[in-house]
Amino acid sequence: MPPPVLQVALPRPLPQAFDYAPPAGQAAGPDWLGCRVRVPFGRSTLVGVVVGCAPAASPAALKVVLERLDARPLLHPEAWDLLGFVARYYHAPFGEVWATALPGPLREGGPVPAARQARRRTPTDRSPIPTPPLHPEQQAAVAAVAGSSGGGFLLEGVTGSGKTEVYLEAIRHTLERGRQALLLVPEIGLVAPTLARLQAGLAVEIHAAHSGCSDGQRARAFLAMAEGRARVLVGTRSAVFTPLPEAGLIVVDEEHDPSYKQQEGVRYHARDLALWRGQRLGVPVLLGSATPSLESLRQVLAGRLQRLSLPRRAHPEARPPGVRVLDVRKRRLEAGLSPELLQALAEALARGEQALVFRNRRGYAPVLLCHDCGWSAPCRRCDAHLTVHAGGRRLICHHCGFRAPVPPACPDCGSLALQPQGQGTERVEAALAAALPGHPVIRVDRDTTAVKDGLAKRLAELGTAPGVLVGTQMLAKGHDLPGLTLAAVVSLDEGLYSVDFRAGERLGQLLVQVAGRAGRAGRPGELWLQTHHPDHPWLALLLEGGYPALAAALLAEREAAALPPFAHWALLRAEAKEVGEADAFLAAARDHLRALDSGGRGLDWAGPVPAPMPRRAGRARSQLLLRAGERRVLQAALAAAVPGWYALPEARRVHWSLDVDPIDLS
Repeated sequence: MPPPVLQVALPRPLPQAFDYAPPAGQAAGPDWLGCRVRVPFGRSTLVGVVVGCAPAASPAALKVVLERLDARPLLHPEAWDLLGFVARYYHAPFGEVWATALPGPLREGGPVPAARQARRRTPTDRSPIPTPPLHPEQQAAVAAVAGSSGGGFLLEGVTGSGKTEVYLEAIRHTLERGRQALLLVPEIGLVAPTLARLQAGLAVEIHAAHSGCSDGQRARAFLAMAEGRARVLVGTRSAVFTPLPEAGLIVVDEEHDPSYKQQEGVRYHARDLALWRGQRLGVPVLLGSATPSLESLRQVLAGRLQRLSLPRRAHPEARPPGVRVLDVRKRRLEAGLSPELLQALAEALARGEQALVFRNRRGYAPVLLCHDCGWSAPCRRCDAHLTVHAGGRRLICHHCGFRAPVPPACPDCGSLALQPQGQGTERVEAALAAALPGHPVIRVDRDTTAVKDGLAKRLAELGTAPGVLVGTQMLAKGHDLPGLTLAAVVSLDEGLYSVDFRAGERLGQLLVQVAGRAGRAGRPGELWLQTHHPDHPWLALLLEGGYPALAAALLAEREAAALPPFAHWALLRAEAKEVGEADAFLAAARDHLRALDSGGRGLDWAGPVPAPMPRRAGRARSQLLLRAGERRVLQAALAAAVPGWYALPEARRVHWSLDVDPIDLS
């Protein structure tokens, strides 16, 4: 029997592990499992993880491990199990999953600090700031979570109902039991206020983990939790992989938010992984939202999640904002703003209050159009229009980043009548600044918040002074602005007639979240909705019965149409230089799947078809949609088919990816 060799998973889109011989004088054995190693790969060196030991037919012909980086496994066994589940469920190479889970310095082979050998906890001399007493519904929610030995909870609370106070109290109970807590938020901009709130209410150090942190900060937070030295971590999507050897509670705030779904590389969903971890660890998982996802509501109906309700705002004098739907048909609009809305904004400012104007399109205008011949500025690399930025001086593609100056004349007819069409946040900002002189108008979108702590800095610019915030969806999530009484949605029509079957759900969630920014501190609030379709049934349902009525209707529609969450999907995408190469791979993958599924187990497919954007960044894009009524049917089919897809000759000419439970079909 030849001596065993090391099987190493590498951060490459390849399904197999690679065999390496141990360094001279060392023997491969179980003590290597889970340890990082540096190995030669082609003309480069890579850092991988040892996933097995097995005899090799010709060990002498193997390349040799260059360096063993860990004396013992880096990950706690539960975290290792999580990576295995992700690899199996999303059918991703284990090496890529492992690389996705680790912070950069550890992924790249950096040393583990010596403090790793000592399991010590970091005390603080802070005293928690007293918090207001919880109202009965909050107390009931905390009691249900604190008294649980595991399971999932959906905390459905209206905006301003005090969900964060429930999280805080549940975490306090967790700490009293000597356990760890993980709190996920959907975006970086929500980490700082959440962190500040927890630090004020808890007498322990709170760690943070998100892409805005330095690599060193993320690695230190990861290791502090892994070693039990840290008790509480607040982070975005990738923090779900943080080891929790003494786990006591996992919280997912704004659980409905699509930001929890990774859209590149390993396409995991952090909310779903949190639920899996909670079940595996036997700890409660608390999902919070004012507008729960239809997936979570379906879990409630199936008895897999327990619903907890906060039906009223926490502030004793706060009331839900009044809603005014403004029919803008035949009205003269200035940058999408009606005279009535401008008047309402001016009156709010005169009272010393703040307002929010929501427009979910950044830039100055979505399209540059020639008024004489109809030419519109295209992206050279994508099937998309260039967006006008910088007040009409620059063109940018929001898909590939291509940039170009605005041409002096129409390239087709030579006309000088080039006109920006539509409104983005820049244009709305300029119009408001002109209409409301003497008052600050603060724009909040990806362009103005790209620097570190950009969102917090923009909000600090306004402070408590009367003024207007203009921005995209990052303004609608979780921010407590006590001086804000008026919220306005400039146009909601795009969401009413989208081809995406999730459009109604997302529109309802967005409107409720925007409305929730107004009137949170006792002052009456108001929501203005500008639309050309005031009688749309989705809007009527939302106004008459709130988000629960809309969600119930949408769930019934999804069930009748056999759409998620009543069906299970996977999307196979392919990109290539030519569309024929992408289609050839998808057709071969479909035929391979069909041959394996000859028994007719309830699986069907659609495609290959062009992606909604057939060309992006110069690459042709096609996709194949796989559908099944039962999750186990889809998973079994993928487990059988995916290994064969790597071996297809057509796979060598494309870049392909698999998205299980996709939420974006573009």
